Parts: sequence; C-alpha cells; structure tokens
Amino acid sequence: MPSSRKLALDVLQEWNRGEQYASALIDEAVTAHRLDPRDAALLQTIVLGCLRHLSLLDHWIDGLTDGKHLEREAEWILRCGLVQLLILNMPPHAVVNETVGLAGRVRGLVNAVLRRADRERPAIMAERPTLPPWIAYSHPDFLVQRWTKEFGVDQAKALCVWNQEPSSVYVRVNELVRDALSLVKQAPGIEDIGDGFYHCDNLPRAALAAGACYAQDPSTAAAPRLLNPQPGETVLDACAAPGGKTALLAQLMGNQGTIIASDSSSARIRRLTGNLKRMQVANTTVHLYDWLKGGPFPWGDLRFDRILLDVPCSNTGVMRRRVDVRWRLKLEEFKAVASLQLQLIKAAVSALKSGGTLVYSTCSLDAEENQQVIEKALAVIPSLRLEDTRQILPQRDGFDGAYAAKLVLS
Repeated sequence: MPSSRKLALDVLQEWNRGEQYASALIDEAVTAHRLDPRDAALLQTIVLGCLRHLSLLDHWIDGLTDGKHLEREAEWILRCGLVQLLILNMPPHAVVNETVGLAGRVRGLVNAVLRRADRERPAIMAERPTLPPWIAYSHPDFLVQRWTKEFGVDQAKALCVWNQEPSSVYVRVNELVRDALSLVKQAPGIEDIGDGFYHCDNLPRAALAAGACYAQDPSTAAAPRLLNPQPGETVLDACAAPGGKTALLAQLMGNQGTIIASDSSSARIRRLTGNLKRMQVANTTVHLYDWLKGGPFPWGDLRFDRILLDVPCSNTGVMRRRVDVRWRLKLEEFKAVASLQLQLIKAAVSALKSGGTLVYSTCSLDAEENQQVIEKALAVIPSLRLEDTRQILPQRDGFDGAYAAKLVLS
C-alpha cells in the first residue's frame, strides 16, 4: 500500500488538474486504501498544509533553488517536503529520507534542497515576518487587496492569519430528537458555547448518526434566526441542501407548519432528504427546482410567509474550512456571482406573500456579493424594504464569515 506521503503527493497532483476539491480527493484516498486514522490524519495534514501555505512554499523553493525552473512534479515533491520540514516541524531525517524516496530521477535535487532548508532554517524563518501578506499567509494578491480596501490593513492581515489555522469543529444540538443533548454530551471534549452549539475536540459520531446533532458552524444560524419562522407558517428554504439550515428552521417552528425545501441538484436533494430524515424533520417537503431556469413551481400556487435564500457565493467567509477555495477564485467571478445572486432574489420574491419576509444570506465577506447585491435588489424591486442585517467576520467574531439581510415585501 502506498505511504501517506505518497498518497498526499498523488492527491495534490490530482487537485492541481482543477476538477475536484481537496477534501473530496482526501476522502477518496482514505476510502480506497482503507487508511487507519493515523495514516489518514498524516495524509490530510500534508495536503492541507501545502494548500494553506502554497505561496510561501513556492517563495522558499525559488530561494533554495536559486530561481531554477522546475518541472511540476518536482515542485509538488518539494512543497510536500518543505511543509513537513518548516511548517509542520516533523523530524528532518524522516522528512528528507521519505521525500527523497518519492523523487525518482529528481532525487538529487530534492535531497540537496531539503538539506539546505534544514541548515538554513533560522534565516528562512527570520525572513517570514517581513514578507508581503500574500506570500507570508499564502492568499491571492488580488484577494488581499480587496480585503485591505474593505477592512483596512490590520483587519485584512488578521483575516489571512485566521485562514491559516485549522478550522474548529462545532455541532448544533437538534432539539427535534428526544434526549439529544444527553446523547451529544456523552462524547468527550464537548464545550457549550451557547445558542445550542457545542465546540468538539472530535465529531460525536454516534450522536450525529442518531440525528441528535448536526455538524455546522455557529455562523450558519444567523440567517434562520433572522428569518424567525413561527409555528404554523408556510416557509420556503430555496437553496436548501445539505439541510442544516432547513433543520434549524424546523426546530424553530417546533416541527409545525409547512416548509418547502428546494435545490437544483439531484445529488444534493438526496443528501438533503437523508439529513432531514435522520434529524426527524417532519414538517418539510423536498423538491427539485432550479430557480435560475424558472418554470412552474412543483408546489403549485403556494405562496410563502417567509423565504430563506442562502445563495451560491464565493465562499470567502469559509476559507479556513475550505482551504483550497482561495486558489479556485478568480477576480472576474465576483461580478458574475453577484449577477446570479440578484437573479435568485428576483425569482424567489415571486413566491413570497405580500407582507412576507425574505432573508438573503451568503458565506461571503465581499460587499459586492452582500450589501451591493441588496442595494441593487431594492432598486429593481421597489416593493422590497430592508429591515435588518447581520454580518459575521471571522477575524472579529471567531466563527466562519456570513452575511444575512432581512427584506420585507410590501
């Protein structure tokens, strides 16, 4: 069986082709090779470490090779070796030997570079605080510039620093399941942080399997709580999968009234349906529907008291959790995504009752997807008024980033 280090190299080279996210590739490798927890953890640590520090690793490689042009495979081998040696502080002897063993015809180069890095470690680490933020904290330069313009230099740096740390694990206790809290508390390392959320050292898998809790960041509760659905009302969750927000809506309603949960993907609908069933959500019907394509509603002429519209976005608020998002983003995508988000608002409003409430939400930090989209929506739909907003900033609030705006239809 390939070693975890070899699998990490394979995963990173497959990720570089741009077709899958790292988390999916890691899961596939763990399953395919039946890795035990220790080997799976090493694989994940190396892969995410490389992606989290990619610009910094490339800066070091450039210096340690004196700017030599390298083939793509050699670059990834060196990235894997240097992240273990200089970031993860693994034993140098083991790192050098294991990495050289993966290097094939470039083993001489890899051996020389890693040994030089180990010798020059004090100077390399002393330089790090002086590097530009986009190198020191490995974010695209355009993104650092956007955040600097929006939040200021210090807050932009704090956000980059935040994204470099491993994400915390949280669960929300599902009050629809009897004795849910006692099931969750049976797991070790559980800490109550309020509003039904608990910080965990590790996922309480037995409680999750029983539907007693759901793994989600506390920021995800902002939009459902702002919507404030009441028992007996008719509520739409328009982009519902995978179902964490839908289940919270059902809990807030005491499993009474009616929730319609829709999504545009058959695969996501299957996941949504399974999650809601496990969490004993009883007041919700699931439908496949694409709001951008339009067409007759599968639920007929029903109009809603409240609509939750959690739209697709850049995911800039969850980069700590989705490590490779930063490398998939392109500057021109923000405008395209904002246009799509406005289309979704216009489509969803058509299903809202007069006097009804729509909460628009994203996990983006970017004003172009948040405040500016709402400004445009208010301009093109004069019957809407903005009643309230919520914004969660990771570097300020200590959770994933999120934005929610409460709109009321006259």
